[in-house]
Amino acid sequence: MAGANMSAAPSSVSADQQRHPVAFSVMTTVFFMWGFITCLNDILIPHLKGAFELNYTQAMLIQFCFFGAYFICSIPAGKILHRVGYKRGVIIGLCIAGAGALLFYPAAEYQTYGLFLGALFVLASGITLLQVAANPYVVALGPASTSSSRLNLAQAFNSLGTTVAPVLGGALILGGMEAASGAADAASVKLPYVGLAIALVAIAIILSFIKMPEMRDAEDQDEPASLSEALAHRHLFFGVLAIFLYVGGEVSIGSFLVNFLSEPIM
Repeated sequence: MAGANMSAAPSSVSADQQRHPVAFSVMTTVFFMWGFITCLNDILIPHLKGAFELNYTQAMLIQFCFFGAYFICSIPAGKILHRVGYKRGVIIGLCIAGAGALLFYPAAEYQTYGLFLGALFVLASGITLLQVAANPYVVALGPASTSSSRLNLAQAFNSLGTTVAPVLGGALILGGMEAASGAADAASVKLPYVGLAIALVAIAIILSFIKMPEMRDAEDQDEPASLSEALAHRHLFFGVLAIFLYVGGEVSIGSFLVNFLSEPIM
């Protein structure tokens, strides 16, 4: 799953090492939701391309705005977590993502492609905060000896979301394209994305009432290294480069695949 492997744990946290099965169950739902939302873009690209008569460059602005939010918001997301803690960070991320999904309604109502791109950026900003917070949080929801197993299980639900999204998204979003034409197609995203917004906010509300460990970076830790200092480590630099190239290839193939498969066979 693109961008789903941010798993560095905080250097010092106040969480205990007890098991939290209910909290972990809800967190797996969070993993599922961001996998689902990310892969829904592959359905959104051909849909909006046809609705607004876009060329491929314009249509790929969907992924540019979505993953551009990862680049812009990842460092601010870390600062937010340092101030509010991991549980509140996850709740804030869910609410931001829910707000972004809800913005699809006015974007479809006004038939404006720019509003769709803005909604995607807000949605992805919330997903970015979730990814920065959720991976280390899952690691802390139990004994350290089983942390890798918990994280792998949570990531499995993320992959499940990427599997379900094209099927369900295709039925809900692309299903009505033949019955409509032009920008009227854009209205078919209202119901799916409003439903996503409701689901994300509902998960945030449930999390706020569940007893979960309060993780927070230690106040007395050393000042974190700057970006340039971190990238001075060769392994980190080449790791970032490898992920950049891998995600670029993965996202590009998935984004164009639906359009390619829908081309008429000569």
